[in-house]
Amino acid sequence: MFKRYLTALAAAVTLAGFGGAQAADVSGAGATFPAPVYAKWAELYRAQTGNRLNYQAIGSGGGIRQITAGTVDFGATDKPLKPDDLATGGFSMFPTVIGGVVPVINLPGIKSGQVKLTGALTADIFRGVLKRWNDPLIARYNPGLTLPNLPITVVHRSDGSGTTFLFTTYLSMKAPRWASEVGANDAVKWPTGLGGKGNDGVAAFVKQTPGAIGYVEYAFAKQNNLTYTLLQNKAGKYVAPSAANFSAAAANAKWSAAPGFYLLLLEQPGAEAWPMTGATFILVKNRQESAANGREVLAFFDWAYKNGDAAALQLDYLPMPAAVKELVRKSWGKVVGPDGKPVYR
Repeated sequence: MFKRYLTALAAAVTLAGFGGAQAADVSGAGATFPAPVYAKWAELYRAQTGNRLNYQAIGSGGGIRQITAGTVDFGATDKPLKPDDLATGGFSMFPTVIGGVVPVINLPGIKSGQVKLTGALTADIFRGVLKRWNDPLIARYNPGLTLPNLPITVVHRSDGSGTTFLFTTYLSMKAPRWASEVGANDAVKWPTGLGGKGNDGVAAFVKQTPGAIGYVEYAFAKQNNLTYTLLQNKAGKYVAPSAANFSAAAANAKWSAAPGFYLLLLEQPGAEAWPMTGATFILVKNRQESAANGREVLAFFDWAYKNGDAAALQLDYLPMPAAVKELVRKSWGKVVGPDGKPVYR
């Protein structure tokens, strides 16, 4: 359904479409993680209002750089900025939806949900320690499953990526060697593997490479019909990625106690919680050069909060709870125009 949206976004094509002479036109750039839902929201918003959104899915690192440089009206990132960094940049940040980062594999004869991984085992695979799929250590976690004698090809992001930040932060939580040797960031020095640009680039490499393993946001796994693994969660249970399990991970999130909405949802408690769950965020400058553009950015996301939940769920994202949306709306009061007045009420 949304393959054409992903293609357009990956190519940095505007979501401009139709609209009258009075249509507003705002621009944003950043995370590929939420690209499918932002594309769908932009289509629906344009149909209702005639207003246009130009969003370039270039990775979280690129989004942070562009909003810092002031070349876009908003930036998008899956790597939340800490309060000190928000203050330094003069930004406000707010979450839009919640999704999951998913290990995906290409193993002939293996279906989704058949391979079980732990965080530590995944770290050893991505460190290049385990080199073939029938390695005894992998087999130990997958009794009764015949794993092929194929070399493991690691596929990772080549660009600055919030998806990478979530993935490497999770691996650092689960594997001390990963934490000390590779670490957690939106870009790391990978011990092995091939680099793909964007979630769609990683998905494409995995799909065309027998023996490959990569990590993508769940919507990209579904859109590309990729085989996903189960992953052991904090409760010790092997769970599958799904909106319901992302919801289980987000159930204990205390957004009201998160300064600047900085909050990670990795390795949360709960029997069904998906361990690599995360929110994706929008960055806007607190002092807008154009009050009209600042107003339209917030109007778009306010519309999405009110009207976009069904579309998000259809694409396997979890909408933000109503109480969190209200907290976000209150935070928008500090986004002001050149006259110092709030741009959106």
